[in-house]
Amino acid sequence: MKNILLNLMLVVSCSLSAQDTIMSLWPDNKIPNHIESSEKEVYRQNDILRISKVQEPTIEVYLPSKRNATGETFLIFPGGGYGILAYDWEGTDIAKFLNSKGITGIVVKYRLPSEVSQTDRKYVPLIDAQRAIRLVRNHAEKFNMKSDKIGIIGFSAGGHLASTLGTHYNENVYKPIDSVDSESARPDFMALVYPVISFGPNTHNGSKTNLIGNNASNELSDYFSNENHVTEQTPPTFLLHATDDTAVLVENSLLFYKALKEKGISATMHIYPKGGHGFGLGLNDGHLKDWGNRLIDWVTSLR
Repeated sequence: MKNILLNLMLVVSCSLSAQDTIMSLWPDNKIPNHIESSEKEVYRQNDILRISKVQEPTIEVYLPSKRNATGETFLIFPGGGYGILAYDWEGTDIAKFLNSKGITGIVVKYRLPSEVSQTDRKYVPLIDAQRAIRLVRNHAEKFNMKSDKIGIIGFSAGGHLASTLGTHYNENVYKPIDSVDSESARPDFMALVYPVISFGPNTHNGSKTNLIGNNASNELSDYFSNENHVTEQTPPTFLLHATDDTAVLVENSLLFYKALKEKGISATMHIYPKGGHGFGLGLNDGHLKDWGNRLIDWVTSLR
């Protein structure tokens, strides 16, 4: 009987040690641009887990087995028009796929713009994105990750946030609060899946309005039109889009690819004729279901 109990305890112990880690982005009471309010986080689970009104930004770490681990990491930014996070569809499902390829997947539950619980809401998602990659880099050794192989992947509005991080990583959008903030916020590589890129004529109006409002200045629209901010230091980029996407026009990816090419940045782009918007892993589509493998091929080519 004692042996049975001991074995059971060992199984439980191993299961717990293998569980995913959820970490707060910020120490208590030190969340930049945060206002105490009655606003609460909302979780709605139907076909997709939708999270809105995020108050406690976190990272959720999914690790592959040490034996399979490549040392590479993707921070994952789910989409949702800066109004919700499609947390499993474009978050945890992606992390599990990456794990199957030996890559660490880290889902970022970033704050969404709010007039109730934030000051200067337009910078809040970028603030959380910069902090997330700094926090991951700071914990790289602990999680068996290579600190120079930390990339990002974003979907739809999460793609806008990822491309904002990839082009505005060195801007001081918040005051450093601890040693984590001495880490670089530059991604080593970047994947953008049906991304919102531009706040110009080809924009997704919902994402733009939720982030910067209806009457934003041309200067502010330009700041968040990330095709205008590509430099020679922008990370190598993977782009994926469907031509028939009527929500976020394929021109967004085309504009970013053109800007990357002009600056001599390594770029890979896959444009599918069909697929629409928000297809996630695309497992139910005969053509799209392999895009994840194209992503892994690309990551492998960067080694």
